[in-house]
Amino acid sequence: MAAKPPAGDPVQDAPEVAAPQHAAAGLPAIGHTLRIAQQQMGVRRTALTLLKVNQKNGFDCPGCAWPEGDKRHKAEFCENGAKAVAEEATLRRVTPDFFAAHPVADLATRSGYWLGQQGRLTQPMYLPEGAESYEPVTWERAFDIIAGELTALASPDEAVFYTSGRTSNEAAFLYQLFAREFGTNNLPDCSNMCHESSGSALTETLGVGKGSVLLDDLHQADLIIVAGQNPGTNHPRMLSALERAKAGGAKIISINPLPEAGLERFKNPQTPRGLVGGGTALTDLFLQIRLGGDQALFRALNRLILEAAETTPGAGAGAVDEEFVREHTHGFEEFAAAARAADWDETLRATGLERAEIDRALAMVLASKRTIVCWAMGLTQHKHSVPTIREVVNFLLLRGNVGRPGAGVCPVRGHSNVQGDRTMGIFERPAPAFLDALEREFGFAPPREHGFDVVRAIRALRDGQAKVFFAMGGNFVSASPDTEVTEAAMRRARLTVHVSTKLNRSHVVTGARALILPTLGRTERDLQGGGEQFITVEDSMGMVHASRGSLTPASPGLLSEPAIVARLARRVLGAESRTPWEEFEKDYGTIRDRIAAVIPGFDDFNARVARPGGFALPHAPRDSRSFPTATGKANFTAAPVEYPRVPEGRLLLQTLRSHDQYNTTIYGLDDRYRGIKNGRRVVLVHPDDARELGLADGSYTDLVSEWTDGSERRAPGFRVVHYPTARGCAASYYPETNVLVPLDSTADTSNTPASKSVVVRLEQAHPA
Repeated sequence: MAAKPPAGDPVQDAPEVAAPQHAAAGLPAIGHTLRIAQQQMGVRRTALTLLKVNQKNGFDCPGCAWPEGDKRHKAEFCENGAKAVAEEATLRRVTPDFFAAHPVADLATRSGYWLGQQGRLTQPMYLPEGAESYEPVTWERAFDIIAGELTALASPDEAVFYTSGRTSNEAAFLYQLFAREFGTNNLPDCSNMCHESSGSALTETLGVGKGSVLLDDLHQADLIIVAGQNPGTNHPRMLSALERAKAGGAKIISINPLPEAGLERFKNPQTPRGLVGGGTALTDLFLQIRLGGDQALFRALNRLILEAAETTPGAGAGAVDEEFVREHTHGFEEFAAAARAADWDETLRATGLERAEIDRALAMVLASKRTIVCWAMGLTQHKHSVPTIREVVNFLLLRGNVGRPGAGVCPVRGHSNVQGDRTMGIFERPAPAFLDALEREFGFAPPREHGFDVVRAIRALRDGQAKVFFAMGGNFVSASPDTEVTEAAMRRARLTVHVSTKLNRSHVVTGARALILPTLGRTERDLQGGGEQFITVEDSMGMVHASRGSLTPASPGLLSEPAIVARLARRVLGAESRTPWEEFEKDYGTIRDRIAAVIPGFDDFNARVARPGGFALPHAPRDSRSFPTATGKANFTAAPVEYPRVPEGRLLLQTLRSHDQYNTTIYGLDDRYRGIKNGRRVVLVHPDDARELGLADGSYTDLVSEWTDGSERRAPGFRVVHYPTARGCAASYYPETNVLVPLDSTADTSNTPASKSVVVRLEQAHPA
């Protein structure tokens, strides 16, 4: 039998601390996976469910967006993917009796971990204005409440429609279609908080805001650079791809302020060597960079590549792929002038590296004919993230490493189908061509003014410019920056609505009225009027494939996300809408037919996605070395080098995930690879920095962020952990530290919260 949820909220501010580990996965990962799965699902359900994860005839893992190869293992999942599946397929249930026993004021005192552990939501719940507790409500009444608030707005732009990355292509397409037919482009999504900087930089430089590599490219690469990323926790199946690349002779450079166990050594639990042997050493060169120093590092490498080309002329393609630069790029001279002017003192100050380390990296770069750069939040959540990623593109263009097998850009998306949602039109700044296609296909005039992204949506709610907040999945309150400001903004709304599978913090930080709409999960069978349905998703490398749940739904009262959108649209838009919402709800194939008519690359969608493994979307830079940019070529850029300046006596803090965490979902209270057990309120500080600040290992501190406008924000009661971080840097888990990041501290161009470069002082405190 599956275990019951925890009776009380465990203490999270008195963790046990051991030495960090130097290898990931292996037997401990299997044991932890099976223990968590059995607790949530029981033995039989665990076996039936996990063997369907990421299989061609199964369902796509609701966790990360890492792709699957053509040949798949019977256990095609990782530890954290299994945790995500277990919490969705859990036997635990949250019923109306639970809400009757737990008023909202009580739930608001609970941790995100405790809320998530209660189990699956079973029927729509409504919090009337002035009420203390949620009460059950019919679907019809729920749609009436939403429609009443939406139609009473002075303007459609007073509504915000947020999307989480878990939403399927079909649901996302219907969702944006409804919002635009209603009359607004207010479609913020979780991309605004993670890879928006990647999309902004790649669209400008390459013409496509996505990665340019497929999984086979990693297997063919000579050199893979992993920057600002921890795949051992956040994308564990990536370690298998890196292991295969190493077997093929690839070298790996890891660039990170923290040593990460998965990048040091991988014990593949699917091989005898991984289970009982030493596993595979992955990283050949670890560059322990200061937070925010990546742009300076890649600028220095570009300078050195140019210098190598000048000192060794005529040696084949040389250090610079001159033919590629001449035929396919624009802006080289301006870029080269900026690169040659890179200052070594500034580079070493910004990066915290030694010149010899950078020279070692250069030697590996020059020895590689096929180089891939992978990155994640460590590059995207700084004020200067967009220029940093542009510099990465400069680095690859210089040696022709775009549009070549085994080479290219690889931003690793963190959430299953977050990339597909954007492809489907979930974007507050839609391209005119996309809106033109919608208008041709559906016969209405979509709004053309840009809408709110996440940060602007919070401001609009705070200032009373937005009055209805509707979330298709996710945990908006815990994912967003400036926690106190965000929560106050949400409480100003007239109505907040969340389409969810489980409880989270956003359900207890409500507007005057609130609704929770329970929905099917990826693991569950979806039966509609047209028979059994499947959905589709797009992975981090632009592969689109089907996902088919097989479990009986957690409750007869659940609706699928496409059904929720279709029914809401019929209720709000009425008979005036010419969109066949009822047909869409009955048969998702009809949705895919319309996607094919609107979105390039989806021709003959239904037939192509029926093939095992799905299909790859077109990517012009990868497929034909053509670049749909303003210049018609790949664009070199030249931006001033930026990096965070930290005053004396202060540290630069990054927020990050623990190993028992996926995005804002807390599966447990351990961070096994970093040696943290039974607690989350910790701050990782280099021992020398801690000693200079008078902070003993195990002492307690308040984290106080300092900002150029003179404002401060405080997160109290964190245990100091002496840890081998880069000097001058610190790390702590989110969402506990989101309170430290002001709403207005965002990346230039992308407006992504700058959660990886927070200047903090540490004030001694007592345990919370």
